[in-house]
Amino acid sequence: MVLDGVIQSTERDEFSYQEMIVNLPLCALDKPAKRVLVVGGGDGGVLRELCRHSNLEKVDIAEIDEGVIKASKEFLPHMAKGFLDPRVCVHIGDGLQYVKDAPEDHYDVIIVDSSDPVGPAAVLFEKPFYESMHRALRPGGIICTQGESIWLHLDIIKEVTSMCRGIFQGGAVSYAYTTIPTYPSGQIGFVLCTKARDEEPLQPNEPRQPAPPMDLSSGPLRYYTSDLHRAAFVLPAFAAQVLSEAAE
Repeated sequence: MVLDGVIQSTERDEFSYQEMIVNLPLCALDKPAKRVLVVGGGDGGVLRELCRHSNLEKVDIAEIDEGVIKASKEFLPHMAKGFLDPRVCVHIGDGLQYVKDAPEDHYDVIIVDSSDPVGPAAVLFEKPFYESMHRALRPGGIICTQGESIWLHLDIIKEVTSMCRGIFQGGAVSYAYTTIPTYPSGQIGFVLCTKARDEEPLQPNEPRQPAPPMDLSSGPLRYYTSDLHRAAFVLPAFAAQVLSEAAE
């Protein structure tokens, strides 16, 4: 799938991104998730991976471009199959406004499957949006957003993680990554933030829930494992140094 001249996903390697952006937050929770919100993700890949989790009761998705959903259903049915799950509720409209209007302390996990921070997607990298997600997230809940590449956008990652530490005070902020040949530099990352709770902060680098079992329609997981979960947060020295500066 190509949007505005930029490749968003291919059948060859999309699973590495979809499995990680879903299972990093869901498997890090202290108890299984029941309510999840997806912002963006109109190709359905995130929904497909979420629907492997039998404990989920409801999955809301806020997608601004209905054309993406229609195109995926027609040309990428193996990704769009998540839209068929009865737990999924589709909302066509502005994801920023949807999160702003969401009930307080409502979601266990919020996943932001956005494009790069240019054009309409730019607001999904800004402080008001992260503040709205923090409000909509339950204590101990996790957000996981598309977090750009350490090879190309380290300055953006540093800025976003620094901003998040000011919003998710008492929680934890981390960066993890996956490999995906289709994307520039072959790497893309995720910013994970946990909301403060009565106990010590929930650290997203430790899996606490098992990986979902094989799904009869989607087959077994092809990328995510508990070991890879832990390893995804181990960064090269140059990136770790820059992001440690954002924590100071």
